[in-house]
Amino acid sequence: MQSNTEPVVQIVAEIGRTLGYPPEAIPTQIDEKRTAEVLGVKVSTLTNWRTTGRYSLPYIKVGRLVRYRVTDLAQWIAKRRQGAEG
Repeated sequence: MQSNTEPVVQIVAEIGRTLGYPPEAIPTQIDEKRTAEVLGVKVSTLTNWRTTGRYSLPYIKVGRLVRYRVTDLAQWIAKRRQGAEG
Protein backbone atom coordinates (compact mmCIF):
# COMPACT_ATOMS: atom_id res chain seq x y z
CA MET A 1 0.00 0.00 0.00
CA GLN A 2 1.31 3.46 -0.91
CA SER A 3 1.61 6.26 1.61
CA ASN A 4 0.04 9.65 0.87
CA THR A 5 3.42 11.14 -0.05
CA GLU A 6 4.49 8.37 -2.47
CA PRO A 7 2.27 9.52 -5.37
CA VAL A 8 3.47 13.12 -4.91
CA VAL A 9 7.13 12.02 -4.94
CA GLN A 10 6.47 10.01 -8.10
CA ILE A 11 4.72 12.97 -9.75
CA VAL A 12 7.61 15.29 -8.84
CA ALA A 13 9.95 12.82 -10.57
CA GLU A 14 7.65 12.73 -13.62
CA ILE A 15 7.64 16.54 -13.74
CA GLY A 16 11.42 16.54 -13.62
CA ARG A 17 11.63 14.01 -16.46
CA THR A 18 9.07 15.95 -18.53
CA LEU A 19 11.16 19.10 -18.20
CA GLY A 20 14.46 17.32 -18.83
CA TYR A 21 15.97 17.60 -15.34
CA PRO A 22 18.02 14.78 -13.81
CA PRO A 23 16.44 13.40 -10.61
CA GLU A 24 19.02 15.10 -8.40
CA ALA A 25 18.51 18.52 -10.00
CA ILE A 26 14.74 19.05 -10.07
CA PRO A 27 14.17 22.72 -9.24
CA THR A 28 12.06 23.84 -6.29
CA GLN A 29 10.09 26.30 -8.42
CA ILE A 30 9.29 26.58 -12.12
CA ASP A 31 7.98 29.43 -14.23
CA GLU A 32 4.64 29.71 -16.02
CA LYS A 33 5.99 28.39 -19.31
CA ARG A 34 7.30 25.18 -17.76
CA THR A 35 4.17 24.76 -15.63
CA ALA A 36 2.02 25.09 -18.74
CA GLU A 37 4.24 22.49 -20.44
CA VAL A 38 3.78 20.04 -17.56
CA LEU A 39 0.00 20.48 -17.54
CA GLY A 40 -0.39 20.56 -21.32
CA VAL A 41 -2.10 23.95 -21.31
CA LYS A 42 -1.22 27.42 -22.57
CA VAL A 43 0.35 30.07 -20.33
CA SER A 44 -2.78 32.16 -20.95
CA THR A 45 -4.85 29.34 -19.44
CA LEU A 46 -2.78 29.49 -16.23
CA THR A 47 -3.30 33.26 -16.17
CA ASN A 48 -7.03 32.74 -16.57
CA TRP A 49 -7.12 30.18 -13.76
CA ARG A 50 -5.28 32.57 -11.43
CA THR A 51 -7.43 35.60 -12.17
CA THR A 52 -10.78 33.78 -12.07
CA GLY A 53 -9.94 31.40 -9.23
CA ARG A 54 -11.20 28.52 -11.36
CA TYR A 55 -8.65 26.10 -9.90
CA SER A 56 -6.84 26.42 -6.62
CA LEU A 57 -3.37 25.83 -8.04
CA PRO A 58 -1.00 27.56 -5.58
CA TYR A 59 1.51 30.01 -7.03
CA ILE A 60 4.07 32.54 -5.88
CA LYS A 61 4.01 36.06 -7.27
CA VAL A 62 6.76 38.63 -6.82
CA GLY A 63 6.12 41.69 -8.92
CA ARG A 64 5.36 40.41 -12.39
CA LEU A 65 7.08 37.08 -11.86
CA VAL A 66 4.87 34.05 -11.28
CA ARG A 67 6.38 30.79 -10.07
CA TYR A 68 4.91 27.44 -9.12
CA ARG A 69 6.46 25.15 -6.51
CA VAL A 70 6.99 21.72 -8.03
CA THR A 71 5.67 20.00 -4.88
CA ASP A 72 2.50 22.13 -4.93
CA LEU A 73 2.01 21.26 -8.58
CA ALA A 74 2.52 17.55 -7.85
CA GLN A 75 0.01 17.66 -4.97
CA TRP A 76 -2.50 19.47 -7.17
CA ILE A 77 -2.11 16.84 -9.91
CA ALA A 78 -2.40 13.98 -7.37
CA LYS A 79 -5.69 15.40 -6.02
CA ARG A 80 -7.11 15.49 -9.54
CA ARG A 81 -6.17 11.95 -10.46
CA GLN A 82 -9.21 9.95 -11.49
CA GLY A 83 -9.75 6.20 -11.55
CA ALA A 84 -9.21 3.21 -9.35
CA GLU A 85 -6.03 2.65 -7.38
CA GLY A 86 -4.60 -0.71 -7.05
